[in-house]
Amino acid sequence: MASPVTQARSAAVETKQTVRAQAKWVHSSARKARLVTDLIRGRSVPEARTVLAFSQRAVARDVEKVLRSAIANAESRPDLHWNGDDLVIVAAHADEGPTLKRWRARARGRVARIRKRTCHITVELAQSPVALAAAAEEAARPKRQRAPKATATEEPVEPPAEETEE
Repeated sequence: MASPVTQARSAAVETKQTVRAQAKWVHSSARKARLVTDLIRGRSVPEARTVLAFSQRAVARDVEKVLRSAIANAESRPDLHWNGDDLVIVAAHADEGPTLKRWRARARGRVARIRKRTCHITVELAQSPVALAAAAEEAARPKRQRAPKATATEEPVEPPAEETEE
């Protein structure tokens, strides 16, 4: 049986909805990609797009592709329909992928190993707290106002008769 603290944590994790996108086998080392993902983690989507657009690093283009994919996933999911500008990057990380090992000829019949590293880039998005509050407020508001019922004691008002000129 799970403790109350564990149950509370699992309930908190389940209520927070996230959308993610992942690019696998990107031809860049994970160390280089982490430098870029660290820049955008925790930022809003428009701010992260600006940071990536002005980054000088080549892997920023790959991270931007993953971010665009995550935004498209959030906007196109039928159960969410989130607005892309109202999202926040809750997680962005680059894990190591497989390393391709190649050889290069060196002097005196020797070889040197060339490691062509790859990485897997993951971006995870959630709604910003401001957007969550606005959605909760809209859900709490009644859908439409009902007209008050007419009571039996009130007589309906008849429109005035039109006068004809003769």
